[in-house]
Amino acid sequence: MGLRRSVAAAAALILVVEAVGIVLLNIFLGMVVDDQQMSMAGLEPRSMSLSAVVAGALFGAYLLLCAVVLVRTAVTDKAPLGLLRIVLISAAVVHGLLGAASVGLVGWLAFLFMMVVLGLIVWSLVSYTVEEPPGKGASEPPQTSGPSGPAGAGPAHPEPSAP
Repeated sequence: MGLRRSVAAAAALILVVEAVGIVLLNIFLGMVVDDQQMSMAGLEPRSMSLSAVVAGALFGAYLLLCAVVLVRTAVTDKAPLGLLRIVLISAAVVHGLLGAASVGLVGWLAFLFMMVVLGLIVWSLVSYTVEEPPGKGASEPPQTSGPSGPAGAGPAHPEPSAP
């Protein structure tokens, strides 16, 4: 297995572990909010704890989607295209932002973890070149021979000489 396939597989594995951790953390936070029996701006504790669990589940599903895209990339050894590539780019941006926020809130170890995940995602994105399907993309007009000879032999419009 090539290096880029190994990196994509490692990134997928780390994203799965991160997804499970995020879901468990939000379940724990939901239980803490529910046990406090305090309302915030008129919200019931049950709705706040349910919101924490739902948010954790949605973010965990997003990370699992990214992991599936990376597993597919590692197995097929082809770059993700279109929306799947955008999903991975957004995951890289999210990890960069969370890494910046985690320095002050959690500490340098959390920052290091986020930067490792960011690096693996970016490495997986950069190591695979995106090939455009035939017929798609900007087509250049064919070069023909001009007054200066065959295509590429010289300028098509020679500069006027100085008097």
